[in-house]
Amino acid sequence: MTTSSANTAKLAELYKQDFCLWAERTALLLKNGHFSELDLAHLIDEVEDMSSSQKRVLLSNLRVLLLHLLKYRYQPAKRSSSWLSTIVEHRLRLEDDLEESPSLKVYWQENFPRTYQKARRQAAVETGLPLATFPKQCPFAQADGLNTAWLPA
Repeated sequence: MTTSSANTAKLAELYKQDFCLWAERTALLLKNGHFSELDLAHLIDEVEDMSSSQKRVLLSNLRVLLLHLLKYRYQPAKRSSSWLSTIVEHRLRLEDDLEESPSLKVYWQENFPRTYQKARRQAAVETGLPLATFPKQCPFAQADGLNTAWLPA
């Protein structure tokens, strides 16, 4: 085994034992141009996971936003500053996500209907209202989700 492949094997083992140290050593190898010593299999997995993680966060924030917009619309007597704060917080998070990674806008659009269905089911559980209370199709335009001046009537 060459020195380079031995170092790669050690780095691959380190990935299993101490992820943080593995990441630091990988970054150092990249900075210093020691590409032949990289643990490419795990590095590729981690880079792919970064994208998946951003997508999960985006949809999680969208689901929470839609949930609170539904509660706001269908439980007007229970509206609170807490609900408004949650709506503002998740709009800001989504805004940040889309500014940092504009390509997520397409992912948002493609997954909006499915995410609404999850928010709809969760709204029924949280409010105790029948699922049929909440429309099968989202009553809000996608653009309304990020419109800080808009709230459901």
